[in-house]
Amino acid sequence: MDNQSKVLVIDDEEIVLDSCLQILSKSNYNVQTADNGLLGIRMVEEFNPDLIFVDLKMPGISGFEVIEKIQEIDPAVVTIVITGFATISSAVEAMQKGAFDFLPKPFTPDELRLITRRGLEKRKLVLETLALRREKELLREHFAAIVSHELKSPLATTQQHLYALSSELSDQLNEDQVRRFDRIQIRIKDLMDLIHTWLRAISVDINTIKDNFQPASLPVIVSKAVESVEPHAIRKDISISSTISENVPMVFGDEGTLVEAIVNIVGNAIKYSPTGSRVDITAEYEDQKVVIRIQDNGIGISKEDLPFIFEDFYTSSDKNKEERGSGVGLALTRRILEAHGGTVTVESELGQGSTFELCLPGYEGEPVIENTKMIESVDNT
Repeated sequence: MDNQSKVLVIDDEEIVLDSCLQILSKSNYNVQTADNGLLGIRMVEEFNPDLIFVDLKMPGISGFEVIEKIQEIDPAVVTIVITGFATISSAVEAMQKGAFDFLPKPFTPDELRLITRRGLEKRKLVLETLALRREKELLREHFAAIVSHELKSPLATTQQHLYALSSELSDQLNEDQVRRFDRIQIRIKDLMDLIHTWLRAISVDINTIKDNFQPASLPVIVSKAVESVEPHAIRKDISISSTISENVPMVFGDEGTLVEAIVNIVGNAIKYSPTGSRVDITAEYEDQKVVIRIQDNGIGISKEDLPFIFEDFYTSSDKNKEERGSGVGLALTRRILEAHGGTVTVESELGQGSTFELCLPGYEGEPVIENTKMIESVDNT
């Protein structure tokens, strides 16, 4: 009995309840019935069904209200609406509110069995998705603990000892030994920076930035992002051009994290572009959205990698890349954009460069006062 799928039927017609009970019980399902909405809601809490059939037309509490209550109790429960042909439009409305499908009256035993199987398959997929999501969350939590305690702490201690040792031996080391100490310290610093990046991507609740939302100037955001990556661009002789259309309004958000989102993408563009190339940043106002495009002429992204590049810790399978990323920058950018009600997408081909598109809702308050003219800047040329 414990391995049986649980089905609850909520309908005020006795013949419907008896038919469903008889047909589904023969198919080895654990079936319970309720002849009104209030009793059905109570049985959802007590019976914990996998699948629920709900009649839309019942006295007292309606099927729509029952569906809403079911969603509050257990959003993973699959709901199928039972309806007469005269209320098909209501069934469609119920599906828009979360119902999986509808079963019109009168129905045959085969139709009932078929839609029940489909509903339970959906339930299985939902539960598997929830389990995978929880497993991913646990992995993130465990990884954060490992990074923080097993890597960061001993590495920080090593770094501190190296600083002390370098100072104590400063008058005894020759030039070659000094260079080797410097290289060790640089590599440890790089590792510490990588660990801090991982910890930020894993442990920060990006939605908390909403507390800091206020009108922000896009030209200022782009300018700060370019300034942040400029030293790397200069070292590779890569020019950065930014063009912001005069009709681009302010955005409503957190300036610091929006700068970080753009830095992550422009930084990657510089990292994976050849020396002497360029990166173009443009911003326009399209369909009530601020659209920021970042285009490079770098090595591009393969079709196999494209669906996964915004996932945590994903790095390209391309073995020809000279520089490897941490696998968290683009994932963090995605979460920052989503927290702002926006999106980030990419178009790319190997050897043809990449174009990232960041979309943000335009702020409908006061327009931008400064930098209202067309802004064009070319750096490092």
